[in-house]
Amino acid sequence: EENIALSKVASVYGQMNEPPGARMRVGLTALTMAEYFRDVNEQDVLLFIDNIFRFVQAGSEVSALLGRMPSAVGYQPTLSTEMGSLQERITSTKEGSITSIQAVYVPADDLTDPAPATTFAHLDATTVLSRGLAAKGIYPAVDPLDSTSTMLQPRYVGEE
Repeated sequence: EENIALSKVASVYGQMNEPPGARMRVGLTALTMAEYFRDVNEQDVLLFIDNIFRFVQAGSEVSALLGRMPSAVGYQPTLSTEMGSLQERITSTKEGSITSIQAVYVPADDLTDPAPATTFAHLDATTVLSRGLAAKGIYPAVDPLDSTSTMLQPRYVGEE
């Protein structure tokens, strides 16, 4: 029996053994497909990106190949521009919407690292998983103090 859900799925893959330019285009290609479904087919789209850090990593490698001087912590000087050009396309229009769920690798669990920090600046909500909580056997290992949401209303959860 054919799975109806599979007829609603489009996938784009980029392997780590591929050139950085090809890997950098994977997220942008998936987003272009999502925009087509939203704008032409007038559909609401759920876009999963696993892992957005790979987009940053590929951009850093492309930047090095182009001979650009790296900026903070060795990332490409165009990090903010590249991330913004991808993230700002994830939006709603009159025709439909794109909602994205993204996995974000955080190097050395440092939330202030430029790659995750730049990514988080574009997201409405972040759910941070804690290795410390997982080590204590607490699941789901969600750290409520590091997790954020611009949609969270104090009238529902209180001011504190």
